[in-house]
Amino acid sequence: MTKYNDSEAYLEKKSFFKQLLTIYGRKPVLEALHSSSIPCFRLHLASSNKSSKIIKDIEQLAKDKNIEVTYHDRQSLSRISKNGKQDQGVCLDISCPNHQDYESFLKNIAENDKRKPIRLLALDRITNPQNLGMIIRSSCAGDIDGLLMPKKGCAKLDALVIKASTGTLFKAPILHCDSLTKSLDECKKQGASVVGLSSHTEKSLKDFIEPDFIIYVLGNETEGMSMEIEEHCDQLIKIPMNNNVESLNVAVTASLLAFRNLV
Repeated sequence: MTKYNDSEAYLEKKSFFKQLLTIYGRKPVLEALHSSSIPCFRLHLASSNKSSKIIKDIEQLAKDKNIEVTYHDRQSLSRISKNGKQDQGVCLDISCPNHQDYESFLKNIAENDKRKPIRLLALDRITNPQNLGMIIRSSCAGDIDGLLMPKKGCAKLDALVIKASTGTLFKAPILHCDSLTKSLDECKKQGASVVGLSSHTEKSLKDFIEPDFIIYVLGNETEGMSMEIEEHCDQLIKIPMNNNVESLNVAVTASLLAFRNLV
């Protein structure tokens, strides 16, 4: 008997919710509503919000765009925003068509007999919103098919990340996962080679020949990859440095990888 969690209906429903991103704060929400390129799904407002020009503008824009508006008490809104101290009584659900869970991505790969080479970046505890935003921007602009992001351990996809990504977060190819180790293992079953970036290895990116399905793992800004993730890597490579420089900012590293085959 097929389990519900393995059914196509479940995966489709799960992917739909992965495509929804909730942003909060009056100015970010107002800017999103003003944009013609951001598909907005539902507006959430605190019923206790005092009348103000920006609140009226937000409500009017939602009405003009036929966006559903729901009102909540402060506690309920805080659960939606997951940041009650900074949501300012306003949240907006945005549809991000290129966001999905990694299982759906792998399912599409399995169904595609004539697939092109696949290049992914995997993030291990990238906690700085500025770095995460810049990584997302490079992934969106460069030759990256997906950014594998675990549910826990990385910076939240909030207003700071949106700003650092210069709005590319909404269209970047983000693959959500609950566990990075599990998702890497599942990808390896589909033929992926997992390569960790590390300054403590001899093999250089310059000499590395990419296989058809590659996942580059980027580690924490100060500690690098965790031992658990490193154990799941097939090999480690480094970016060669001059002048005794030990390492690069993780966002710079992501950019070099994203554009490696384009420049």
